[in-house]
Amino acid sequence: MTDVHNDALELEDFDTVLSPDIEFSGALYFEKPLLIKGRVSGEINATGLLMIDEEAVVEANIKTSEVIILGTVKGNVTADERVEVAVTGRLTGNVSAPEINMEMGCHFTGRCIMTEKKYSE
Repeated sequence: MTDVHNDALELEDFDTVLSPDIEFSGALYFEKPLLIKGRVSGEINATGLLMIDEEAVVEANIKTSEVIILGTVKGNVTADERVEVAVTGRLTGNVSAPEINMEMGCHFTGRCIMTEKKYSE
């Protein structure tokens, strides 16, 4: 069992899935949960949950509400709520979020900044 809280997530929980054979380059914007299984490069700026699957490779700066990293990310990650890096995850870049969970055995190179959680009224 892992410390990362993605155990309950199923494929049906994601509105959009970029399959393993997709290579996307450019700016990516979304509001609903997105699962990346392929390759993405450029910029990700969103408000929804982003999950990067084990075989996925993302070379982009990421800004969204929640990020779960099971695969490889090269770029800075900023989240309004949380960032999780699983044992299979590889993150090269700075991370900034109110809640940051890095499972023992993951690979992380960068700076970690824990911010205050933003509360909506």
